[in-house]
Amino acid sequence: MTHEFDGKKYAKASTHQKEWGARIIADLILKGTERVLDLGCGDGVLTSHFADLLPNGEVVGIDASQGMITEALEKERRNLRFILHDIDNLDFTDEFDIVFSNAALHWVKDHNKLLQNVRRALRDGGSIRFNFAADGNCSNFFKVVREAMALDRYKLYFSDFEWPWYMPSINEYEAVVIRSGLRNVRVWDENADRFFPDAQTMVNWVDQPSLVPFLSFVAESDKEAFRNFVVERMIHETQQDDGRCFETFRRINVSARG
Repeated sequence: MTHEFDGKKYAKASTHQKEWGARIIADLILKGTERVLDLGCGDGVLTSHFADLLPNGEVVGIDASQGMITEALEKERRNLRFILHDIDNLDFTDEFDIVFSNAALHWVKDHNKLLQNVRRALRDGGSIRFNFAADGNCSNFFKVVREAMALDRYKLYFSDFEWPWYMPSINEYEAVVIRSGLRNVRVWDENADRFFPDAQTMVNWVDQPSLVPFLSFVAESDKEAFRNFVVERMIHETQQDDGRCFETFRRINVSARG
């Protein structure tokens, strides 16, 4: 199932995602001629940053959300383009030197299929570099949203609900990557726990993207009440004495070659 996001709201609420991605890109050794695929490009800020570093290369960003792509398209230029495309249906062959993804692949359930498609998309000797959510991620939000889903007022909405994320352990995911046939596999964890500077900043992140897959199951008449319950409980659970709000962010990092 794909989800529709508000690209403009996400752009304002995704500071920590962009910080992670910028660090990853800065660590890459680039010649400036590479062709790069960005999986789950979101609002295109990081994809655009990649293009800045590749004056004689090209970067292609894909995302399944029209709202994200609409926001990203404003950044298109000679060596940068964006395509509305679901990662689950990745269909490139021998096209990219690097396949990159930051804070997106936990939205993809079948990583055996994903990695086979990524391997096919790589040129000979190409590489992958991923960062996405691991087991233990967003423990406060998950606790609170499950509380909301279990309330009598809302539980019938979620009778057929499928948890929207895949967040494996490091050992589990290392085995998945090795099975894919990719070479020079390295999988490692990262504790990226974060203090949001204030409650509103945390609430912005709850609204976009965290609550999106849940609100789509709730009737219009109950959406605001469901959202407000989660927001109020999140502030109660996460706010510190100094006004900051804490959430756990646990990451899987992956590098490999085709």
